[in-house]
Amino acid sequence: MKKACRQIAALMALIFAVYATSDIVFALTTQEKLNQAKQEKAQTEAELKQTKDNITGMQGAKDSLQGQLVILNDNLEEVSRNLSNLEEQIGQKEQEIEDTQAALEEAEETVEWQYECMKKRMQFMYERSDTAYLEMLFAANGFGDFLNKSLYMEQLAEYDKKMLKQYQDTQAEIEEEKEKLLAQKQELDELHEQTEAEQGKVAGLVKNTANNIASYADQISTAQNVALAYEAKVKEQEANIAALQKQLAEEQAMSRLAAQSSWRDISEVTFAEGDRELLAQLIYCEAGGEPYAGKLAVGAVVINRVLSSVYPNTVVGVIYQNKQFSPVGSGRLALALAEGRATQACYQAADEAMKGVTNVGNCVYFRTPIPGLTGISIGGHIFY
Repeated sequence: MKKACRQIAALMALIFAVYATSDIVFALTTQEKLNQAKQEKAQTEAELKQTKDNITGMQGAKDSLQGQLVILNDNLEEVSRNLSNLEEQIGQKEQEIEDTQAALEEAEETVEWQYECMKKRMQFMYERSDTAYLEMLFAANGFGDFLNKSLYMEQLAEYDKKMLKQYQDTQAEIEEEKEKLLAQKQELDELHEQTEAEQGKVAGLVKNTANNIASYADQISTAQNVALAYEAKVKEQEANIAALQKQLAEEQAMSRLAAQSSWRDISEVTFAEGDRELLAQLIYCEAGGEPYAGKLAVGAVVINRVLSSVYPNTVVGVIYQNKQFSPVGSGRLALALAEGRATQACYQAADEAMKGVTNVGNCVYFRTPIPGLTGISIGGHIFY
C-alpha cells in the first residue's frame, strides 16, 4: 500500500514537473519569438537600406550614362555634319573632274585639228615640191610683194608650230589638273570612308550606352519593387511587435485631442507652391493601389492635420513631421517625387482634399487593420 502511494506520489510529481516545465518553455518561446521578430525587423530594415543605397548608386550610374549619351549624340551629329560636308565636297570635286575632262577632250580635239591642218599643208607642199612655192613667189607683183609672200610663208609655218606647241601645253596642263583633282578626290574618298567608320563607331557607342541605360532602368525598377517588398515586410513585422500597441494608444490619444482642440476653416489655409505635388505623391505612396475613395481619405487626413491646432499648420510640416508617414522615412516619397509617379487620380484626390472635401470626417490617422482597432474602413486602411 505504501509502495503504491509512493508510486502515485511520484507520478503526480512527474506530471506537475511536466506542466511546470511546459509553462517555462512557453514563456521562453514567446520571448524568443519577440526577440526574433525584432531581429528580423532590424535585418529587413538593413536590407531595405542596402537596397535603397543600391538604387541610389544605380541611379547615379544611369544619370552618368545619360550625360555620356548626350555627349555621344552631339558627337554623332557633328560626325554626320562632317560626312554631309564631305559628300558635298566630293560632289563638287566630281563636277570639277567632269568639267576638266570635257576641257581636256576639247583641247585634244583642237590639237588633233591643228595637227591635221599642218599635215595637209605639209602634204600639199611635199606633193607640189618647190614648184608651188616658186610659182607663188614668181607670181609676186614686184619685189616688195615677193618679200611679203616669202615672209607670209615663214610666218604661217611658225604659226603652225606655235599653235601646236600651245595646244600641246594646254593639253598637258589640263591633264595635270585632272590628275591633281583625281588625287584630291581620292583623299576626300578616304576621308569619307574614315568618317563613315567613325560615324558607325559613335552610333555603336550610342546604342550600347542607351542599352546600358535601359538595363539600369530595369535594375532600378526591380530594386524598387524589392524595396516595396521590404517595406511591406517591415510593416508586417511592426504589426507583430508589442511596441506598436503603445504607438497606437498614443495615436488614439492624439486623435481625441485633435477632435477636442480648435480647427481652422479650409478658407483660412494658404497653400504653398508644391503642396499639390507633395500631397499627390504621398497619396500615391500610401494609397496608390487603393480605390479612389481610399486616395481621397489619405489626402483628407493630411488636410485635417493642417486644419487642427494639434499638428503643424502646413502641408509640408504635416507630411514631414517625425515618424508620421512611413514613405517619408523609407525613402519611397523621395523616389516618387523624383520620378513623378503620382497618377491622375492621385492629383484629383489631392485637389479635392485641398478644397476641404473629406470622406473620413475629422480623422487624423490611418493604418492597416489590426485587432482591436475601430474606425472608418476604406479599402485596405482604417481611418480614426
